[in-house]
Amino acid sequence: MTAPSQAEGREPLSVALVGYGLSGRLFHAPFIAAVPGLDLRSVVTADPARSSRARHDHPGVRVLRDVGQLWAESEAHDVVVVAAPTGNHGALARSALERDLAVVVDKPLARTAAEGRSIVELAAARGLALTVFHNRRWDSDHLTVRALVAAGTLGTIVRYESRMERWQPVLDRARWRERLSPEEGGGVLLDLGSHLVDQALTLFGPVAGVYGEIASRRGGSDDECFLALAHRSGVRSHLSLGLVFARPGPRLRVIGDQGSFELEGVDGQEAALRGGALPDAVAFGLEPPERWGTVWTGGPGAPVTSERGRWIEFYTGLERSLRDGAPLPVDPRDAIAGLAVLDAARRSSSTGEVTVPSDG
Repeated sequence: MTAPSQAEGREPLSVALVGYGLSGRLFHAPFIAAVPGLDLRSVVTADPARSSRARHDHPGVRVLRDVGQLWAESEAHDVVVVAAPTGNHGALARSALERDLAVVVDKPLARTAAEGRSIVELAAARGLALTVFHNRRWDSDHLTVRALVAAGTLGTIVRYESRMERWQPVLDRARWRERLSPEEGGGVLLDLGSHLVDQALTLFGPVAGVYGEIASRRGGSDDECFLALAHRSGVRSHLSLGLVFARPGPRLRVIGDQGSFELEGVDGQEAALRGGALPDAVAFGLEPPERWGTVWTGGPGAPVTSERGRWIEFYTGLERSLRDGAPLPVDPRDAIAGLAVLDAARRSSSTGEVTVPSDG
C-alpha cells in the first residue's frame, strides 16, 4: 500500500524496522521518526531489552517478536527497513519484496555483488522501490570534499586518501561483525569498507582496477584492510580501514595539482546520536571550527568551513521518492558496484594481483 502525502492531510507512510541493535536504534529509528511523512509503526526484535528500549524511545510503536508477525501484517505497512545482521539482508529483502513492500537495506546490500544483483533484479521485476542506507554520503567531511572538488579548489585531483582506522585491539566474539566470517556477513571490509568504497565511487566514478590487502590480526574476521582503486577518471583512491590502529591517520587527504585538503577525525553525527541528540536538533550535524579541515596551496594552510552533516536527507529523499517519484536517495545499482569492488579486493588479496571488478 502507498499512503498519500501528510502535507495533503493524509496518512504518513507506515514503516517497519527489522532489528533494534545499534544500527536500528541509532542510525534508522531517530531519522524515520524525524521525517513528518514517515511513521515508525513497528519494530521487530526478539530481544527483551531491545523491545523495552524501542517502546521507551518511541512510545506507541508496536514491537513484534519476529518477522513472521510482520509478514502476517504486511498490508499494514508501506516500507520495510532491514537493519539486521548482514548475513540476513538478502532473505529479509526478498521476503519484503515478495509482499509488495518498498525496502531499505542497511549497508551493505548483501555479502557479494552477485547476491546483491539478485535482490535488485527482483525489485525491478516487481516494480518496487529498493534502496540502500549508504548514509555516509551525507557525512560532513564527504560533503565538504564534494564541494571542494566541484569548485575546482584543488585543481585536478590525482589521489584521494580515506581512512576509518580504529583501536579495538581485543577481539570481542559477542559482536557478530567480529566473530562471523565474510561469507556469513562479518568483517570490517563489508562494514567500514562499504562506506569508504561508496564514497570514493560517488566522488570519482567507476573503477578499472583494484588492489587489496585484507587480514585478520586478532583471530576473528577480517579487521585490517587496504584498498587501492584506479578510477577510470584517472584518480587513485587509497582506502585504509580496520580495528588495529593505535594511532589512526587523517580521516581524509585529497591531493590535487593546485592544492591539497586534509581533515582529522570522523563526522560527528554518530557521536551526537550516541550522546542522546536527535536529528531535528538545531545544531545537529554542525562541526565546530576545531574539527574543520585545511586547504594547503604551498603557503600557510587555510581552514575550510565544514559542510553540515545531513544523514536525515536519506529518509527525506526516500519519502519524496515514494510520494512523488523522485529519484531514490541511493540507486541500488551503486550498491552493487561497491560490492563488486569489495569482491575484487578479496580476489586481489588472495592472489597479490590487481583485479578488475565485475560489472555492477
